[in-house]
Order: sequence, then C-alpha cells, then structure tokens
Amino acid sequence: MSTEAASGNPATDYIIHHLTNLTVGQGFWTFHLDTLFFSSALGLTFFFLFRKVAVRATAGVPGGLQNFVEIMVEFADRQVKDSFHGRSELIAPLALTIFCWVFLWNFMDLVPVDLLPLIASWFGVPYLRVVPSTDMNATFGLSVSVLLLIVFYSFKIKGPVGYAKEFLTHPFGPYLFPANLVLNIVELLAKPLSLSLRLFGNLYAGEMIFILIALLPWWIQPLLSWPWAVFHILIITLQAFIFMVLTVVYLSMAHEDVH
Repeated sequence: MSTEAASGNPATDYIIHHLTNLTVGQGFWTFHLDTLFFSSALGLTFFFLFRKVAVRATAGVPGGLQNFVEIMVEFADRQVKDSFHGRSELIAPLALTIFCWVFLWNFMDLVPVDLLPLIASWFGVPYLRVVPSTDMNATFGLSVSVLLLIVFYSFKIKGPVGYAKEFLTHPFGPYLFPANLVLNIVELLAKPLSLSLRLFGNLYAGEMIFILIALLPWWIQPLLSWPWAVFHILIITLQAFIFMVLTVVYLSMAHEDVH
C-alpha cells in the first residue's frame, strides 16, 4: 500500500516517505540498512582515498589531491595540539577520521532529496535515507564510541583507584561523595548525549528544509534551494568541526592525572 493511500495527503506522505529508513528486523534488533550502507561506503571512501595519497605521496611538487590531504592532516594536527594536553598517538588520527567521516555524512544532505531514493525505487527499494547523521542511531553510536574511549583512557591514565577517587571526591570533597557520584555520572553521560543530539538535530532540521523546498513549485525551488545549500555547507562543516573538537577536549580531560 502506498503512503498516499495511507494518509490521503500527498505532501504529508512525501515527507514521511523521505524520513523513513529502510529497516530490517524488529524491536531492539531493528537495523537501518540505508544508514549502515552509506556510513560504511563513506568511511571506506575516506580510508581508500587517504591511503592512496599516503602510498603515492611524493616529496616533489604534490598534486591537488595530495595537497588537500596534507591540508586536512595539518588541520587536524593543529587542533589536537591546541586542545589536547596529553600524549597519545591515537588522538590526531582519530580527530582526522571523525572530522572527515562526519563531514561526509553531512555532505550527503546536499544530494537532491529525490535523486537516490528514485534510483533505489527502480530496484524495488521502498525507502532510502542517504544522510547518516539524520539518523540518531548513527550519531549516538559514534558518540558512544567516544564515551568508551573516555572511560578507557581515564582508567589507563588515572588507574582504577584514581578514577574512582575523582568520581567520589570531585568537586565537593570526600564528605559529599554521593553528590559527587551523581554529578559525575550525569556529566559523563551528558558528553555523548550532547555530541549525538547536536549533530542529529542540526542535520535533521537541514534535511527537513530541503524536503519542504522540494514540495514547492518547480520554478520556486532553485530560488530557495541554492542559497540554502550554500549556507548549509557552512553548517555541515561546522558540525563536523564541533564533533571533532569536543571529542579531543573530552579525551584531553580523560588524560589529566588526578592531583
């Protein structure tokens, strides 16, 4: 049954259709196949592109692609040097990966909203969402990985006793350890929640605006879609940058030893 038959409102059906993921499974074990596919494809694109440049890098006059990759590497390295105060060989590559991967997620929002779903429909695919960062499962999954790294490095640098001491004595002293424990748990959980919800909310809103523009008459669409797309480039870049910087800051805090 088509969505139009379900609601009788073509505009509503159009919006619902574009906001519905291609899923398999039920309940907790529901997988968003389109999110998994595009996230993996974009991640592999980033990996093979940067690996190709690294393998073929030359000390002579670099080409355009090598120049771009070197700029991105220096950009991530500079952000880590400014924000990270510990010692770790993982942080700079992690920052570069997060920025580029999240940017590629967000960049899919600039693909015309009907293009890829239309192509997919030719092969019998009923739903297709092409922007992974408009799926809270993707943004929350990435932020949970950051949370696990925070906990791992906190244990590694401070030790179990030092980490427990920080949880129980900061910021109000040892005599108010119940309040310290509650406050620190809330602070720890707020980090992945803020990372995931900020990215999801901004990109979901951007996707919705593109969908609403697509519902307008064809002669109005270019007048609105092009200015919004130019402005949206700033948004998707800023959101990737914020996710990267906050990740580096959180991991820097995890590397700070207990005094």
